[in-house]
Amino acid sequence: MSSATRKAVPWWLSAPALVLFTCLLLVPLALTAVLSFNAFDPMTGVKADEFTLEHYAHVFTDSYYHAIFWRTFWISALVTVICVAIGAPEAYILSRMGNPWRSVLLLVVLAPLLVSVVVRAFGWSMLLGPEGLVNGTLKLIGIGPVKMLYTEIAVIVALVHVMLPFMVIPVWTSLQKLDPGVQNAALSLKASPFTTLRRIVLPQVLPGILSGSLIVFGLAASSFAIPGLLGGRRLKMVATVVYDEYLHELNWPLGAAVALTLLVANLVVMLSYNRLVEGRYKKALG
Repeated sequence: MSSATRKAVPWWLSAPALVLFTCLLLVPLALTAVLSFNAFDPMTGVKADEFTLEHYAHVFTDSYYHAIFWRTFWISALVTVICVAIGAPEAYILSRMGNPWRSVLLLVVLAPLLVSVVVRAFGWSMLLGPEGLVNGTLKLIGIGPVKMLYTEIAVIVALVHVMLPFMVIPVWTSLQKLDPGVQNAALSLKASPFTTLRRIVLPQVLPGILSGSLIVFGLAASSFAIPGLLGGRRLKMVATVVYDEYLHELNWPLGAAVALTLLVANLVVMLSYNRLVEGRYKKALG
């Protein structure tokens, strides 16, 4: 076998996956990008032969869209922080448990993924509604009722419930690579449990926290079912605006422009966060 043939073998083996990736992701993205520049007439619809930057100018200059993007990103960031605060300790406890309790807890963590997001959203709407279990409990202790349904509270609670497994699993995977003997050695050298956790465990699980945070933030920012069902018509996020532009207003180019703006903004935030955390991780290891 010649040298050129050996170099070509990996490309031939990767060709089916590359073709699938191109057809299912790159081609739709390219078509959406072209659509976002098409002119739109409310009377005749999309004008495929006319191109304009009007839709992007509308998104970047209208305070309505500024507010929606701000709401989307602060809710996504808060959901990510809460998932880190809950998921990282949960993953650490999971890694320290023995069988069969580890399997039971892992099943509890993964069980929500077996239920449709729509079903979970309706379940939270019943729990957080005016006559739901949460408000019923608050009334018994003299606090309620509290308006939670169709507010940011309902969206954040439901998103944390949906996204938590995507934080626990990467952190738990990172902890599987951690040698318990290193922790025991630190403890035997009179290091406190907190110091061991901060100096030994945390640097090792930081890649898992980073990957989990990126997954949670990206999925939360692009989530549609939870904001649509628990946020109502007034509390809009970017995904619900895209849905409205496509199916209610029939302004496909504006919907495509909003969707691509969300994609680019998401990538900028996630890549910046990745660079920041990786820089600190390398500094801590160095």
